[in-house]
Amino acid sequence: MDTADLASRIASGDRRALARAITLVESQRTDHREQALALLGQLAETGREALRIGLSGAPGVGKSTFIESFGLMLTGQGLRVAVLAVDPSSSRSGGSILGDKTRMERLSRDPMAFIRPSPSQSHLGGVARRTREAVALCEAAGFDVILIETVGVGQSETVVAQLCDLFLLLLAPAGGDELQGVKRGIMEMADIILVNKADGDLRPAAMRTVADYAGALSLLRRRPQDPEGFPKAMPVSAIEEQGLSDAWAEMQALVGWRRDTGHFARRRSEQSRHWFEEEVRQGLLSVLSRPGPAREAMSRLGEAVTRGDLTPEAAAARMLASI
Repeated sequence: MDTADLASRIASGDRRALARAITLVESQRTDHREQALALLGQLAETGREALRIGLSGAPGVGKSTFIESFGLMLTGQGLRVAVLAVDPSSSRSGGSILGDKTRMERLSRDPMAFIRPSPSQSHLGGVARRTREAVALCEAAGFDVILIETVGVGQSETVVAQLCDLFLLLLAPAGGDELQGVKRGIMEMADIILVNKADGDLRPAAMRTVADYAGALSLLRRRPQDPEGFPKAMPVSAIEEQGLSDAWAEMQALVGWRRDTGHFARRRSEQSRHWFEEEVRQGLLSVLSRPGPAREAMSRLGEAVTRGDLTPEAAAARMLASI
């Protein structure tokens, strides 16, 4: 593969080249990995930067519907929008449905939008392992806003906060346990909480839910990266496209404040450091899975644990000492 040609096509906005590049960085083949690193190095020279927005929420809360309505609003303002949606992979077959393009039919037809579903491949944290590199490719392709939709399975989905500039948490009205849930985990990482489905018969319940979360958020310790009034809770209706412009205005205000105070650049630097350390950890794990002395030692110690000759803790200590 000619990575220089592929990089040139991506930088010019070629969507097919972008899709091919994302497939390349997701590949687990060693030769593909070398090509992917070369490609990312060439595209880093473009210096382009997009606003990265992470979005999480439980299944059925309306993430795909919100992203479609929100994305269409942004493209209507002349912004190019990329959507990186992560679908859960089967623990048995390893397959994923990858149905986000079907759920976002209108947005998928928009020439200003690009939707790429990816399998999580059992990677914890609600995002795929190579999502960060897909984000870098989309930035190099000239997209203005990148929406990162997580798997949506619970409070473990905090890795997305290491990928984005803004972290949105989408909730359903009258979900219950508002005060308990806000205490820790994913709630503490959200910059803006959006209570979706604030329409029809559910609107009164949605407004009560917003008030509950607003009160609970005011009790949390203030984070240094937040101006006065953040994080905040807001009602939206993805179906009726209500509240989307207000939410976008709040996002822009928060990002503007963080840029002016230096938090934006500092956060991106910290994220780069995090992903360097994560890449080292994943690399060490891959060494243990490849044929070689390390894998043989793992097998021997595993058999000793199976026979009861060693405790798991003692075997692990020996393995780590041998690396």
